[in-house]
Amino acid sequence: MKPPAFQYYQPHTLDEALQLLSEHGDAKILAGGQSLIPMMNMRLAHPDVLIDINGLTELTHIKETDQGLAIGALVRHYQLEQHPLIQRKVPLVAEAEHLIGHPAIRSRGTIGGSLSHADPAAELPVLATLFDWELVVSSAAAERTIPAREFFLSYFITALAPDEMVTGVRTPSHAHAGAHITEYAVRAGDFALAIAAASIVLNASDTIQSARIALGGVADIPWRDPDFEASLQGQSPSPSLWREVGQHIKEAIDPTDDLHASADYRRQLAQTLVEKALAGALERAKLAEMKGRQA
Repeated sequence: MKPPAFQYYQPHTLDEALQLLSEHGDAKILAGGQSLIPMMNMRLAHPDVLIDINGLTELTHIKETDQGLAIGALVRHYQLEQHPLIQRKVPLVAEAEHLIGHPAIRSRGTIGGSLSHADPAAELPVLATLFDWELVVSSAAAERTIPAREFFLSYFITALAPDEMVTGVRTPSHAHAGAHITEYAVRAGDFALAIAAASIVLNASDTIQSARIALGGVADIPWRDPDFEASLQGQSPSPSLWREVGQHIKEAIDPTDDLHASADYRRQLAQTLVEKALAGALERAKLAEMKGRQA
């Protein structure tokens, strides 16, 4: 299969890329192309213009800041999986990256492309929602930041304006937090039927100081309920509490039936995955708290 005809541009600087984006109303950014090119080949997307940003080395950084990490939009999945700073500061990102597709996909796909594609069953949008990432968005006229909770609007729809592109991601620090991600796919490398990620911080009394839970594949955007998370503060973590949380989430989500799974199946799957994610996060939170006390 071949894509429809298009104009192709290969800018050498970010400013040049943003200017091209402002001049062409029906343009798409080509980074890894792991989602865009198959969609074009199947005629699900037919942009008049492709702007290839692979030469923009200014978008390939991973660096530490006072607030956390700053990651350029062109950083590849395999780099997120293997980079020492990612493994040390946000290890759940490295862990989640191993779940994405296959090595060939991880060698080309990018963090900016994955977030811009806004697939609610993808791992990075779930983590962005879980950890309150900020997306740095640029146009020829200005730069702004969009919190992840405001960035994803619906299936494959984001808050990006037609003349904007994601140029970076800011991930805040989460000291002494334990986090875990788990998912279920029919085959390794397939899109997950459901994803659950959780993060827990413990008080000195080993009660819950804060908890975060995010799900993918159960709604048109990554699912999270901060009000319900707040209700877990001060509670003692236990398998019975995790079962209550899983039951609550099973009743709170409203997935749809599709070719791959029924809504009821996804509800049950989400409940199981949430309990598993919370149990894994608790173990890591205990370890993080122990290390924090020893530091």
